[in-house]
This record gives sequence, C-alpha cells and structure tokens, in this order.
Amino acid sequence: MGALLIASAPAWAEDAPVPDKGDTAWMMVASVLVMAMIVPGIALFYGGLVRTKNMASVLTQVLAAASLAMILWAMVGYGLAFGGDFNAFISAGKFFLAGVDANATAATFTEGVVIPELAFIAFQMTFSAITLALVVGGLVERMKFSALMVFGAVWLLIVYYPIAHMVWYIGGDEAANGLIFGWGALDFAGGTVVHINAGVSALVGALMLGPRIGYLKEPMPPHSLTMTLIGTGLLWCGWFGFNAGSALEANGVAALALVNTFTATAAGVLFWMLGERATGHNGSLLGACSGAIAGLVAVTPAAGNSGPFGAVLLGAIAGFVCCLFVMKVKPKLGVDDSLDVFGIHGVAGIIGSVLTAVTMSPALGGPGAEDYAIGPQLWIQVKSVLVAIAWSAVGSAIAFGIAKAVTGLRVSPEVEREGLDLGEHGERAYNF
Repeated sequence: MGALLIASAPAWAEDAPVPDKGDTAWMMVASVLVMAMIVPGIALFYGGLVRTKNMASVLTQVLAAASLAMILWAMVGYGLAFGGDFNAFISAGKFFLAGVDANATAATFTEGVVIPELAFIAFQMTFSAITLALVVGGLVERMKFSALMVFGAVWLLIVYYPIAHMVWYIGGDEAANGLIFGWGALDFAGGTVVHINAGVSALVGALMLGPRIGYLKEPMPPHSLTMTLIGTGLLWCGWFGFNAGSALEANGVAALALVNTFTATAAGVLFWMLGERATGHNGSLLGACSGAIAGLVAVTPAAGNSGPFGAVLLGAIAGFVCCLFVMKVKPKLGVDDSLDVFGIHGVAGIIGSVLTAVTMSPALGGPGAEDYAIGPQLWIQVKSVLVAIAWSAVGSAIAFGIAKAVTGLRVSPEVEREGLDLGEHGERAYNF
C-alpha cells in the first residue's frame, strides 16, 4: 500500500474497467483539500510566524512556489516521475501530458479498479506543489524571491521528481520499478517524498544562506499566532485529503487513513505541550500548532499502514521528540532553520518513515499479515530514509548553488532590516 500505482488503460479495450464515479469524485475532492493546505494553509501558518515586515513576502513566496511546481508538473514533472518505464531513478514519457485525455485511466490498489489518469495527475501535482512550498519555511526573511524561483525549478527537476519515482513508481518489470519501491519500502502518503525531502532541503538552504541578522541575539517572535492557528486548522483539514486520498479509492483504507490522521495529530498536539512542560516552559499555542504538524507528518507514511493506536504512538513520539529538538538541540547547532522545517517535517518524517515498520505489525493493530516481521522491514525503512536524505541534501546543494550563481541567494542587509515586503515586492501585508 506504500506506492501510488500508475498505469494507463486504453479506452478502446473491450475489457477496460470504467472508473467508479465515487472514487473519481473523492480523488478530485482530495486534490482540492491538498490545495487548501498550500494556499491558504501553509501561507498563513508560515506567514503568522514571521515578523510583520515579512508577511507579504512569505505569502508571495508560497503562492509563487506552488504555481511554479504546478506548471512544471504538467510540462515535465509527471513524465519524469510517472510517465513510463525507464530506470530505477526516473521515468520517461507523457511529457506535456501527451497522450493523456479524458478517457485515460490509472490503476489503483484494487485489481480491476481504476480512476481517471487526469485525477491522479492532479492529485500528484498538489504533492509536488506542497513540497516546494514547505521548503520556503527554512529560507524566509532573507532569501531573494528570484533565487527561490531559480532554486525551485532546478530542485523539482533533480530532487523531487526522482525521489517521487524511486518511492512510488511500479514499472512493467522489476528493472523499471522505482529503486525504493523495489525494496518494498512503506510510504503511504509521502514521509520520504514530501517531508524528509522538504526538511533536508530547507536545512541545506538555511546552512547556505546563513542566519538572519540578529538571530539568537534579538527577539524574533511570531507576529500573529492567530494566523498560525488558522493555517494549522487548514493544514489539518486538508491533510485528510493528503492521507486518505492516497488510498486512491473511497474505501475502508481511506477511512483508516482518515481516523489515523485524527488520532496522530491530536497526540502530537498534547505531547508537544507535554514536552514544553518537561523543559520548564508553559504549554503554548505555538507549541500546540507545531505539535499538530509533527503528528500529521509522522503519520503520513503510516496513514494506511497503521491502526489507530499505532498512529497515536507515532504522533506522541513525534510531538515530544520534535519539541525537544526545536527547543534544546536547534539552538546549540546555531542553524537558522527559520520556521523549523527540518525540526518538524524532517525529524517527524524520519520518525514516521522508520517506525511505519513497527505500526504495520498486527500486534499493534496494523494491517500487516499474520507472519509480518518487523526486523527486515525496519531495515528497508532505514535505508530508504538514508537514500532520501542523501539525494535531497546533494541535489538541494546543487540547486541552491545554481540559484546563487544566477541571482545571488540573499537580499542586501538594508532590505533584510527594512523587510522583504517593501524591499522585494514593494508592498506591505498591512496598511494601518
């Protein structure tokens, strides 16, 4: 269940299955829900966390990054990730969606059940868009808008599309399977493809950009936790499409993913706040919002590979560990991952991706077979995570390097002090 299977079925074949209208409607709704996670979800979540002078720049960056990803997905992204058999690292075919029409279908996880290929394309398009938008959180308040656009285009080509192919592509034979899928890795909705990928990329960008002026020397509180809470709510609601939609059908597996998305998130909220108390702080709204995201991220690879109790465990572990990382480890490292993209998405993504091997066990209510063995699957999950980290880190360094050579990465100190709203975009988010 960890792969998003794509296979075209010619409309003229006599025995070609016909898409079920219920499945089709669900996948269209799921795609729209994921879109709501980006704009306005991530935009408001991130925007509320920065200073007032940078609010409009964050909203613009998220909107533009997602738009860039959607255009490139339709042009070359789908072809490189799911377009046809080529090798274990990339696909080849269907560029500019050539040959895909309203009658083309994509296989699901149930034999003989299909959905329109265009519905699958739209769903996966939102995944690529949200992943690039997530990276923005590690770069805010100091990166040039032009540099973000150059980075985004290169990064999608050399990082996102290959990782999506490696994790989710099923070929016509074993040689054409995605590398990580061929190992038998479990990633139901994108723990490696989306969250580890985004977290590692944001960390690389933060290292190459350097810290914001005044980082760890002057207060940089969120300007609107109200906006951040609104963004959190939109992300949580949209995540039901993200996780339950990855079942590709309106069925019991989608319902399982739905319940797991509730329980893991709730556990993340409470256990992040518990982590705050354990470190001598009050439970906070910022912590609760951060814990919700940590729980959502951790359950993503396990959404259909876990029972509800396993999902609670994932959310609890991710909420507590991410809290400790952000509050205790990050300040010692001195890396200005501005909005904790690695500290939440990266760390929780690693936790969820590795521990999916555990939650899959029927002993914890998971959907594994009676003879399911945790040990071998755990090793598969670990090496899959390591490959995703390495590929993302190297590819991101190349993409940021190209952006630096083309536009320069960072705004001038004067623009940074004035705020990117005026310096980069000539407008303010608020005019009182």
